[in-house]
Parts: sequence; C-alpha cells; structure tokens
Amino acid sequence: MVAMDVGFVQNSPLFGRVKTNLDRVADLLKRVDADLMVLPELFATGYQFASRKEVDRVAEAVPDGPTTKRLIALARQRRCVIVGGLAERKGRHLYNSAVVVGPKGFLGVYRKSHLFYEETLWFTPGNTGFRVWNAAGVTLGVMICFDWFFPESMRCMALAGADIICHPSNLVLPHAPNAMITRCLENRVFAVTADRVGAEERADKERLTYIGSSQIVSPQGEVLIRASTDREEVRTITIDPKDARRKTINRYNHLFSDRRVEFYDTLVHPSPESAHHRPSALPQKNTREGRGRNIRPG
Repeated sequence: MVAMDVGFVQNSPLFGRVKTNLDRVADLLKRVDADLMVLPELFATGYQFASRKEVDRVAEAVPDGPTTKRLIALARQRRCVIVGGLAERKGRHLYNSAVVVGPKGFLGVYRKSHLFYEETLWFTPGNTGFRVWNAAGVTLGVMICFDWFFPESMRCMALAGADIICHPSNLVLPHAPNAMITRCLENRVFAVTADRVGAEERADKERLTYIGSSQIVSPQGEVLIRASTDREEVRTITIDPKDARRKTINRYNHLFSDRRVEFYDTLVHPSPESAHHRPSALPQKNTREGRGRNIRPG
C-alpha cells in the first residue's frame, strides 16, 4: 500500500449506556472514509467503575459479544479496520481489552498489560503480550492507555514489524500526548492515540476529567493531527506506511542494528546490585469483591 487514510474517534460516552454509545460511534464513523479507525479505551461503557460487579454487568465475550459484532458490522459497512476498547469477559477473568476487526471479520484481541490505578481492583492483567496484525496492507500493533508509560511496550511491537501503533486511551494525566512523540521517534512508527472527553464522578470517587487531545504522530515525531480537549471529534489523515519502515537514522546509524542487546539483560533479569531500586511490596487493598493493588504513578 502506497498511502492510506487513518483516523480516530474522540467521543464522550455516557456511563453504562452501551447501546447509546455504540449508536453514537456508528454515527460518527459515517462521516469519514478511512482504511483504519481507532476508538478510545472502554469507548462504549465508560471508565469509572465502582465495583467489579459493575464491570461484570457490561463485560462481553470476544468475539461473540454485541460490541465486537457491532464493530465487525461497521467495519464491513465502512470497508475499514477498526480498533476499539471494551471490557472483556473470559471465563472467570475480566480484561480491559481492545479488539481488532475488519471487513472480513474478527482479527484479534489485545488485553491491557499495565493496569492503571483502580483498574487493578476490577481487571486481570492482560496475558496476550504485544502482538501485531497484518491488516489493510500494513502491520498494526495495539496498546491501551497506561501501556505508554512503559517504553518496552512500543519497542516490542516495533521489533515485530509494526508500522502503526493503535492506542485506545482514557487519559486523565497530561503527559501521554507529548510522551508519544518520543515513543514514535525512538521506534520510527506511526501512532494513533484515540482518547475520550468529558468527566465522570461516580459514587464517592474522585472526579475524573479526560483530556481529549487524541492525536496521530509520525515516525519523525511530528504531531500530524491533535484534537481538542473538550469536544467529540472524528479526524483522519493520509499517511505513507513506508515511512515507518525506514529505520536508518543517518548514514552511520540504524535504529535496531545499533542496539547493544548484550547490555540489556537487566530489563528482564535485574541484577543483585539493582535490588535497592525495586519497589517494596505494595499493600493489598481489600474490597467487597476481592483483593487488588491500588496504584498511582508518581
């Protein structure tokens, strides 16, 4: 493929109103023609759950649940690949997941690896690892929201040949839009971050205000499109995927062949000398419906 149109939907879902939110996204998608569209994390359910039971009520099987089936129908109607986030039920586990679908049907699912804050109370950490899919003539990788905080996420997919990283998100902290510039530059890939807007304040929980600012970033670290902070939007742009396959930095340097992997063992096998850098065990927080870790990045 020489060029392709990629884009995102930035929506403001009503908590728990799955059909209403799906209908709204379907209406927004009717306004664009694209080869790839990325939807936010948990785009049809809302984000701020008050209990595991709430997640369980809206969680769905993949690929047989109504949200995935609706996205497949939309992908066929719009003749495009769609990546969107949902709450997945798999046996006794609940995952914060993203499905990849296209005109030919279901392509796969990614389960969020790095759970953020109270997600750790409701969801099981993902077990899919960082996969890539060949679709629409390109190689796609998927990560979800807080996965950006860990540079290994995008590096794994870049090494697997990803041209475009699809990044469904529900961002409440301001750092990701600018950090993704670095992530794209250091991996020479495109990234489509699809965030939501609006706010949620449920039960006795703190108010969450979502930052919007959905964006598409080039392998050169250029912000090609950035959305508003407070409005629903659908945006697309034409890109050349081959730009992500040029890993030469200059005539003497190559992004991957210049890596010194013999010195990277501590990424997966920490040395005894690094023990003082390891976090102490986090306290377990009891909830009415199970145990989990309450984590907030500094």
